[in-house]
Amino acid sequence: MTNPEDTTPDDTHTGRYLVLLEDDAAAAGTRELNRIAGIRVASTAEAAATDFPAPDGVVLHRLGVAVVDADPDQVSALSRAVDEPGPIAALEAERRVFAISAAAEAAPVPEVDQSVFTWGLQAVGAPGSQATGAGVRIAVLDTGFDAEHPEFAGRAVTTTSFVTGETAADGHGHGTHCIGTAAGPRQPGGGPGYGLAYEAEIFAGKVLSNAGSGADGGILSGIAWAVSNNVHVVSMSLGAAVAPGTPYSQTYERVASRALAQGTLIVAAAGNESRRQDGLIAPVGHPANCPSVLAVGAIDVTGTLGWFSCGTVDNIGAVDVVAPGVDVYSSWPRPKLHNTISGTSMATPHVAGVAALLAQATGARGWALWARLEQLARRLALPSTDVGAGLVQAP
Repeated sequence: MTNPEDTTPDDTHTGRYLVLLEDDAAAAGTRELNRIAGIRVASTAEAAATDFPAPDGVVLHRLGVAVVDADPDQVSALSRAVDEPGPIAALEAERRVFAISAAAEAAPVPEVDQSVFTWGLQAVGAPGSQATGAGVRIAVLDTGFDAEHPEFAGRAVTTTSFVTGETAADGHGHGTHCIGTAAGPRQPGGGPGYGLAYEAEIFAGKVLSNAGSGADGGILSGIAWAVSNNVHVVSMSLGAAVAPGTPYSQTYERVASRALAQGTLIVAAAGNESRRQDGLIAPVGHPANCPSVLAVGAIDVTGTLGWFSCGTVDNIGAVDVVAPGVDVYSSWPRPKLHNTISGTSMATPHVAGVAALLAQATGARGWALWARLEQLARRLALPSTDVGAGLVQAP
């Protein structure tokens, strides 16, 4: 529990709360919220938590989580209920989350031939793979998508927004870039191929605003939407920095575990708070620090860890795999069409795209897909605390 009784809206928290319900207890939890705290919520897996269709919040019944407004007395009542037998398992303050991107690499990296494919696709072995992602659904929860981007013409793309007052259109760029890496074209017609699962069905969920920020409730709504649509891989290049020793979110951990059990793998960026050139290694951020979320670090074209990439610094959050995340070329909203940026955000859709290829090639889902990713990863001459199982590889 994250000191919920003391939380007020600020740069870190929204002032709302996440209420984790026990397994298969969404209906009972909905009644209990009203009984013990007078909190009235709607129960739906697809409503945006930020829209609050009921007076006080929403229950994402497929995931067993409520996102609610609550006054101090109601928070106290919920806190007491956590310690008593019943459907309420945990209470957390809702966090603000952000698109994870980094500045250019601190030192120049060697040039590489990207006339046909980006260096990232080459590094994970995608050009030699027979898999295309056909029949696999991949969701990118981010700042939205430019659905009129000419290089995605004819693709199966489903979009929705979980940001109040904003459509699913990408007014930021981050989301379109990540979607391009995960599932963009191999033969865009100008410039290198940059997409991994280029025949996958794309689900673009806008959970971050055009300013690049959002909240836990919107992200959890996006995950619920993805699970309800039988999405196989969810890519989340977003998060919030944490201090060393900070417990991971019980809510996200249970949600990710429930999603895995339903065949949906959640992949998230480890974070960009490290300053390795100064000897600072920051811990894996929220929500990638949850054991049931696959946490992704970033490497450059030389196989060196990105100077910004977070690492395993305690026994709470761990990097599971790494992928190309420095100077990554991908799609961008019109009129620019393409951009080259860096971050564990850019590594994450590489992993999600490889996961989609593996899902098609092997039929693996959920935990089995996670295991395949780690088994096929190429070991690197770097500490496992920084790179986990290593560099993901296409089947």
